[in-house]
Amino acid sequence: MHIETLGSGPDLVLIHGWALHGGVFAPLVERLAPRFRLHLVDLPGHGYSRDSEVPLLPAAVASEIASRTPPAIWLGWSLGGLFALRAAASLPTVRGLVMVAATPRFVRAPDWQHAVEPSVFGQFARDLEQDYDGTLERFIALDTLGSEHGRAELKTLREVLHARGRPQPEALHAGLDLLESADLRRSLSSLSVPSLWLAGRRDRLVHPRGMEDAAGLAPGARFVELPGAGHAPFLGHVDAVAAELAAFADNTGP
Repeated sequence: MHIETLGSGPDLVLIHGWALHGGVFAPLVERLAPRFRLHLVDLPGHGYSRDSEVPLLPAAVASEIASRTPPAIWLGWSLGGLFALRAAASLPTVRGLVMVAATPRFVRAPDWQHAVEPSVFGQFARDLEQDYDGTLERFIALDTLGSEHGRAELKTLREVLHARGRPQPEALHAGLDLLESADLRRSLSSLSVPSLWLAGRRDRLVHPRGMEDAAGLAPGARFVELPGAGHAPFLGHVDAVAAELAAFADNTGP
């Protein structure tokens, strides 16, 4: 699995979302590298980890990252939040958890209303079989839908999407399966590290109320809603995200 390390300071692991790679965090890296040592992960089947044999499963991915990085705060965006949360709940080397547009459960249930319909990710999986490129285009459009800087964010995601090669179809299907089936809510009450939950008020994929509900289940959690932001707040609202991360790190023990 490819992990790029740069910068200096407290350690911060960053895990990207579905179909993308660690390069998507470039605007955030520019802000954070002077004060953090950043570990940018390419998930299996994505980016420079396209040929990785690590299965795209929370436990396996978390274990692999932890074996190759020092004790750190872990940040997960969207799908990446499932891996970061699993690590925070099970590994002693995680010093803090940052969930960006991510929840422990992405689909709706009778006791979890602020989420997407269960059919959404299954439909993306079926569409992927028929139109690989068109499906990825529609998904990244959803990432930026609603954001006050949506056009600029979409342009950035289009440039980044295949910058490290095309993601493996098998990995894309595995990621959609995770988004549809994963439910890590039970792990929240036993989290022993502080957590920061950053939501975009205009997010069309992960409802901010769902993130607020999740934060309410975790001891020591802080929930922040970013006005004007969509599903990728580290693009159009990068300064606000960087400031929240810096403040969180300052208040997180070594």
